Amino acid sequence: MINFSNFYSIIAKNRLSHWLRILPTQLHQWENTHAHGKLASWNRILKKFPDIKTDYIEFKDRVEIGKAGELSVGETKKLENLLQKFHPWRKGPFQLHGIHIDTEWRSDWKWDRVLPHISPLKYRYVLDVGCGSGYHMWRMRGEGAKFVVGIDPSELFLYQFETIRHFANKDQNVHLLPLGIQELPKLEAFDTVFSMGVLYHRKSPMDHITQLQDQLVEGGELILETLVIAGDKNDVLVPQDRYAKMRNIWFLPSAEALKLWVEKCGFEEVRIVDINDTLTGEQRSTAWMTNESLDDYLDPNDPTKTVEGHPAPKRALLIAKKVIRPLS
Repeated sequence: MINFSNFYSIIAKNRLSHWLRILPTQLHQWENTHAHGKLASWNRILKKFPDIKTDYIEFKDRVEIGKAGELSVGETKKLENLLQKFHPWRKGPFQLHGIHIDTEWRSDWKWDRVLPHISPLKYRYVLDVGCGSGYHMWRMRGEGAKFVVGIDPSELFLYQFETIRHFANKDQNVHLLPLGIQELPKLEAFDTVFSMGVLYHRKSPMDHITQLQDQLVEGGELILETLVIAGDKNDVLVPQDRYAKMRNIWFLPSAEALKLWVEKCGFEEVRIVDINDTLTGEQRSTAWMTNESLDDYLDPNDPTKTVEGHPAPKRALLIAKKVIRPLS
């Protein structure tokens, strides 16, 4: 199993120490719940990864560790076969010693849209909610973030993250925990909180926004990215059944409605900074994710609609600040 004791030792000495009141118990329960199933085989795969010394680690412009030629042809093929055992790889891409993990999502495209609008991450404590396999966490680290924590309940994402972390010399400042946002106490410890691609999966969007707020220090920055529809502040789509073949989609607001929700939750300086149509070049099937993807979710006769007849995926990016309470 993944050993979280090192994470406990690290946060015991930083501003997250109060999390230790409940976190070890939560993760112990997670370990007991997931003791059987795929985790045993995934642990065996992790142990098979070679320890490779490399001077090349790049997180600023991409996630690339090592160079082609540092492994023999046979070693490279063996490593690629091991990496494929964690299929499907959805968020990326990653480059490991010349192996290109061509993920379903070009998450680097999203990062390029996000980065120009956010406050500099240098020296910041950052929380990435619904972080997937952690691609954006490495880019945050590349921007100088001091300590990055991601949370995502998916077991597969945890093992994909630990795979990249293994080759990144087990960076002690980037960690993923298999938790949902609803399991976090009110930490009020992060300078920046990201929630990208999560809100529409939550039954109560206002509760989700409040939970994000509870993790921020006063004056901290929220980066919220989610599916939206065209319309004014009163327009919200609630799919009766599926949206783009997904069942767990609850609310798709207009960008203006989203802004209103965040303002009503008490944030200030709320801005919609980007609205972008998701295209099949950004989300698609690859050799590393051979399941259905965006092209299969759209109406083949009208790509402006999903197969159910809803508007095709459009995403909005919102930036907001947590209010600084006046001294009494």
